[in-house]
This record gives sequence, C-alpha cells and structure tokens, in this order.
Amino acid sequence: MIMLHGLGDSLEGYRWLPEALQLPWLNYLLVNAPDDYYGGYSWFDLDGERTPGIHRSRKLLFDLLDAQRQAGFPTEQTTVGGFSQGCLMTMEAGLHYPHRFAGLVGISGWISELDQVLGHLPPLTRQQRFLVTHGTHDPVVPCEITRKQIKRCQEAGLNIEWHEFQKPHTIAGEEELRVIRKFVQAGAGRTI
Repeated sequence: MIMLHGLGDSLEGYRWLPEALQLPWLNYLLVNAPDDYYGGYSWFDLDGERTPGIHRSRKLLFDLLDAQRQAGFPTEQTTVGGFSQGCLMTMEAGLHYPHRFAGLVGISGWISELDQVLGHLPPLTRQQRFLVTHGTHDPVVPCEITRKQIKRCQEAGLNIEWHEFQKPHTIAGEEELRVIRKFVQAGAGRTI
C-alpha cells in the first residue's frame, strides 16, 4: 500500500497506519510530496494555478509506480491511498495510470478536471476499484462537492464505493479504518 499525505503533512503523519490497519501481510510505502510547505510537503499549489502542479506530481507518482513495478511489486497487487491532496493524487493514479491496481482509497479529497476525465475514460479506468470516504462536517473540502463528483463518476460507470462519516477533515478512527481494511483485503483476495 502506497500512502499519500495531505497538504502540509509528511510520511511521518502516517507511520501509525500499518499498525492501525492490522494487515500484517501488507507492505507499506509512505512517501513525501515534492514541494516544501511550512515544515511539511505539498503535492501542488493550492492557492495558485493548480493544474501544472497536479500534472507534475502525477508524473512523479507514475515514475514511482513504474519503479515499484520494476522492483517486483506488481500494480495489480498495489493499493494506493491518500488523504486530501493525497486523495486527489490517488484519484489521478486511478483515472490515468495505464495499469490496474488492487484498489484506490481516497479520503477527504476531490477530483481534478472532472469534466475532462469523464470525457476521455479509457476502458481500464472502468476496471479500477475505488473506495472514497468523506466527512459530512469537513470544513476544508465540503462533502457536497465530492459527493456530486463521485455520483457523476458512478453514473459514468466507474466502480466507486462511497462512504460518508460524521467527521471533520480527518480519518474517523476505527469506524473508517474498518471500511478501508475490508476494501484492501478484498483487493488482495483475502478475508478477515
């Protein structure tokens, strides 16, 4: 599982995840975004023109995924997960990378350039498995925005499992981790 953090965070913010997910057979790769951001890191400029930074970070992520494939970690056995900006980058991987993943887990984020994405969906994209979770009390990325995006994606034939939690811009503890754990296990062909 490759985990992508949110704005201003780092891989250090997800060192707790392997123990919390309770999937001892799973390998983890925690990565930092490319840009410094007030003591943490950023995947793209949130205040300026976002698209160039998103595309640059998508290429860097694809380079990482290619390197993982070459190192013997097949994409079809890899789950990518991300929070907030990391969720957006996870969705970029699932919507644009030319290989099928075990699964894609997006938490409290959104999708960039949705109209363009839905206008050019490669057949592989419909084979991807997505889990997207969001908080109904999220003041940073309002739930309604993401809910509408996911509904449009589902109507376009994308395989997206959607869950809402009564939470702000965070991970909702064991309640949410249980949903993520089940999704990751299913993608790996494992049961509890």
